[in-house]
Amino acid sequence: MKLHQHLITQVVEALHDIFVDGRYADKVIEYRFKAHPKWGARDRKLFAESVYDIVRGWRWYWYLAGQLDSQIQDPEAIVIPRIWKVWAAYWITLHGSTPEYSMVRDVTLDMIRRREQACPNPAIRASVPDWLYELGLREFGEEWAPMIHALNEPAEVYLRANTLRTTAEDLKEKLAQEEIFAELVPGLPDALRLKQRRNVFTSQAFKEGLFELQDGASQKVAPFLEITPGIKVVDACAGAGGKALHMGSLMKNKGRIIALDVHQKKLDELRRRSARNGVDVIETRVIEPGKTIKKLSVFADRVLLDVPCSGLGVLRRNPDAKWKLTQAEIDRLIELQGTILADYARIVKPGGKLVYATCSILPAENQLQVQAFIKANPEEWALEDEFTLWPHRDGFDGFYAARLIRKEKAQVA
Repeated sequence: MKLHQHLITQVVEALHDIFVDGRYADKVIEYRFKAHPKWGARDRKLFAESVYDIVRGWRWYWYLAGQLDSQIQDPEAIVIPRIWKVWAAYWITLHGSTPEYSMVRDVTLDMIRRREQACPNPAIRASVPDWLYELGLREFGEEWAPMIHALNEPAEVYLRANTLRTTAEDLKEKLAQEEIFAELVPGLPDALRLKQRRNVFTSQAFKEGLFELQDGASQKVAPFLEITPGIKVVDACAGAGGKALHMGSLMKNKGRIIALDVHQKKLDELRRRSARNGVDVIETRVIEPGKTIKKLSVFADRVLLDVPCSGLGVLRRNPDAKWKLTQAEIDRLIELQGTILADYARIVKPGGKLVYATCSILPAENQLQVQAFIKANPEEWALEDEFTLWPHRDGFDGFYAARLIRKEKAQVA
């Protein structure tokens, strides 16, 4: 494979942006794409895959490059010449050699093999911080090894057909006409899985609002809410609204969805997506502390709480998260999740239902949160159903959802 040094220079500089400047990998890649509009599909693919692969394996490749493990997250140690060596370790692992770049001449296949055989630390091999590896062992025991292996693999790409305008079968055929090939997904009636990663956002099918990009795990949430046309729904942590759009299609554009978020920019994106999808029943509102919940008290037939979480179930998509996350941040999120669940549950009518969901794999963010809430409100709430998806078993993102019902005789304050 012929490599252009200027392209690899961009990979190295992008890694510097991520690990030294603290920028998010997806934003860095997006910025570099815009800065180099003449890159072809091959260059864009090589650049994005190299950046994501190295971010996933950062600790491992840093070690293979012969550098001190204690410096893997030290901004002062992560200098451009060292990042070149990390790239070389990655490339040699895949291809056995590198081009004759002066920056990487001292990184060799023999050196890589010696260090591979000598590594005693499973957290280095798994390319995660020690604290996270130990947390996984405590929580999951022997299952942690296959789980983290799956989380270090690139994510497959799933699409959700917009059933207001098409079906998964028809979408598959239309995409094939644009040489985008996909397959149906058992158990997910609206889903397609791409056979090969492609930029689907330039397709005519996307411009016509025939689909959204949405992981298989996420596609299970709206049906789990038991959505029907004509009901009133609140999506209390809507973000850019992938699940709200799915609910709108399941409701056949009949009823009302109020999408809440603290970020106006995300809600603006949801409005743009709604217009492209032809979903007319979504109303967006920025959350006003102390006001929003009061205004919506006992309003909704269904409430979705896709709460802020550690994101440990989606490391395949956001691999830089494991380098930014800390135990203190997880503790803060657990406290916030409990508060959100207690506060926003008041929006549900007696007889109505609430789905609490995370893209985490940790019981403390999932089952234990729900159990604590039910224990605190046994006369008012009951658990109807719950599910957990595991990346190493199910092939989707790690995900949890619980459906709770507010009892008909609940005392409403």
